[in-house]
Amino acid sequence: MGFIMEFAENLILKLMEDPKKRDQQARERLYAVKDRCERSKEMWSYPLRPYGFWTFERHNSQLAWDPQISQVPGRRDPYDDLLQQTFNNPK
Repeated sequence: MGFIMEFAENLILKLMEDPKKRDQQARERLYAVKDRCERSKEMWSYPLRPYGFWTFERHNSQLAWDPQISQVPGRRDPYDDLLQQTFNNPK
């Protein structure tokens, strides 16, 4: 009977993975993920446009003549309404 138990024990131990090997694989995977994350964060920190791109004359002039861009609530000049009221309703 001891032979069967020893055989079953050895079979089970063979089928189980080594905990040190499993731990090493998990650490390697985590380190690889961490390296990828650091590279991604570094790439995100780079500007998408070169310095001064948004101050080019072409971009600023487009803001003035394109009504879809120039009249949106965040860009609309609050004094435009006052000026229109002043010039449209002379006293």
